[in-house]
Amino acid sequence: MTQEGWHLSKSVPATLLLGLITQAAAIVWTVSMMMSDIDRNTQSISSVTMRLGEVEDNVHSQAIATARIDENIKAIRNAVEKMADRNN
Repeated sequence: MTQEGWHLSKSVPATLLLGLITQAAAIVWTVSMMMSDIDRNTQSISSVTMRLGEVEDNVHSQAIATARIDENIKAIRNAVEKMADRNN
């Protein structure tokens, strides 16, 4: 058995080779676009994370303010009830 090196048969059409080259180029382009999208998404995630931290701080401040308002309302209600009891 003789062993020959790899060679391209003349029966392989040029359009097949062109198709394979086109597919390879399309794969490279698709991977390139995916990597670009991944980088852009990474930057967006960082931005959203920072904004989320700010929103959480604001929500915490609002919760504190709401608790203070509730306490003030309770104190006012108690004072009004005491005044109503004195008048009766």
